Amino acid sequence: MRETLNWNALKKAVPAFVLTASLSAGLCLASGNPETPYGLKNTENDKNRFIQVQLLGINDLHGQLDITRKFNGRYIGRVEYLAAYLKQRKAENKNTLLVHAGDMVGGSAPVSSLLEEEPTIEVLNKIGFNLGTLGNHEFDRGVKEMMRLIHGGNNPKTGTFEGAQFPYVCANVIDEKTGKLILPPYEIKKFHGIPIGFIGVVLSDTPKIETASVLAGVKFTDEVKAINKAVANLKKQGVKAIVVLAHNGGSQSALTGAANGEIIDIAKKIDDEVDVLFGGHTHTYLNTEVDRKLIVEAYSYGTAFSDVHLELDPATKDIVAKKAEIVNVYQDAIKPDPEIKELMKKYEAKVAPIVNKLVGKAVNDITSTKNKDGESAIGNLIADSERIAMNSDLAFMNPGGIRGDILAGEVTWGELFTIQPFKENLIKLNLTGDQIRRLLNQQWQPQGTVRMLQISGLKYTWDGTKGVGSKVIDIYRADGTPIDPKAKYTVTVPEYLANGGDDFSVFREGTDKVVGPVDIDVFENFVKQLKQPISYSIQGRVKKIQ
Repeated sequence: MRETLNWNALKKAVPAFVLTASLSAGLCLASGNPETPYGLKNTENDKNRFIQVQLLGINDLHGQLDITRKFNGRYIGRVEYLAAYLKQRKAENKNTLLVHAGDMVGGSAPVSSLLEEEPTIEVLNKIGFNLGTLGNHEFDRGVKEMMRLIHGGNNPKTGTFEGAQFPYVCANVIDEKTGKLILPPYEIKKFHGIPIGFIGVVLSDTPKIETASVLAGVKFTDEVKAINKAVANLKKQGVKAIVVLAHNGGSQSALTGAANGEIIDIAKKIDDEVDVLFGGHTHTYLNTEVDRKLIVEAYSYGTAFSDVHLELDPATKDIVAKKAEIVNVYQDAIKPDPEIKELMKKYEAKVAPIVNKLVGKAVNDITSTKNKDGESAIGNLIADSERIAMNSDLAFMNPGGIRGDILAGEVTWGELFTIQPFKENLIKLNLTGDQIRRLLNQQWQPQGTVRMLQISGLKYTWDGTKGVGSKVIDIYRADGTPIDPKAKYTVTVPEYLANGGDDFSVFREGTDKVVGPVDIDVFENFVKQLKQPISYSIQGRVKKIQ
């Protein structure tokens, strides 16, 4: 199965030299002063004395085990290639750990989702992962099922499963009944007798972006407080080298190297004994240093991994040097790992009758790449399918619910499911024109996050120079009729948005709610009904005026 990943936005945020196949030299963004304790230049005697440790990390795999994407004319991704890269790097240093920063499952491709996410955990086991933490999407099927995937247990659809063969750590999710953490807050790994502490945390805002039912029985605490508490306990045990696996993300400027986001804010507030943070959630590139802490994030979907090199001083038992590179998983640069390749063949065969069902054909690539205004071709297609299915005036689709693209050629059910994997019911509700204006302005949020809704049945303009809460200028129906602030309009959205997901709280004000069919079924039927072969494009529904 092949898709085109939305790399255009990423190229704007990443130095061009990082997005090439020649990554062996790495990107060194540790302290610029080679004489400082965290400098990367040491004498040969120092090199011989220090213990070289390598940490290989991934984040936000989302069960995208068999998905090939295309970047700069080269195929990228798929876990048999990721496995080959990781095993190759691991062979170069016996002091290597494989770690992940959450969202290994959830929003998954059919090969994992249809088999209750067990294939993803087995792949991680076979590759040899040593440690992981939770992401918000680990909770998608509920706490009980999440813990089954971690610890093993029975599922009525798949039978008994052994679970992960490596520990998960999380310092900020508490069982409401017992008041205790549902997982250990940290794990200590030793290299030549020197301990490194690994602390895990998940996004504390998970309740804002997951439905309440799947989070029943647990509560989330502040990441900074949880990390600092764990650090204090590690320090009491004599641990000075500390790494955080955090399902929090950020972004980095290609021009200045400046980084911002939750993971950056966390780094500034946590104990200075922390040396490295692995981030996630935002599916972006990070390789920077903030407050003398190295921070990395390696995109998503198995298309890249982070390679962090540490030097441990046996005398002080602390990290004295650190650097990292983000490595793209180009398929033409390595042979696929044979063990994982065979494993994938087994799982792909199990789901093939469903996944390979032909739905239609596409004239052109219909991608999730947004233009400068915030509109995408596939966003238009999905929003149209939902509006028409519920016979509503308007429809809105959350961008985080769009997970892939349609490429020119045959379109299969598996491709559509990969694009819309959450199996949500559609909800029709009523909003006034004034509420619609407030809703559209919620796309720009105070923390600097921008979530551009994909729309159907309306057009609007926005001004980037205006402040948060007042960027939207003119709003029209699709036929050019202005939206009346006092009039009521029927609106279709996925259940996630209807519940105020992604901080779109205006949707919770909607009245006369009606539950509709499941989104993937609507999407499939709409594609089938379109004139074949299908073609969809950006249509000017959203316009940035300055």
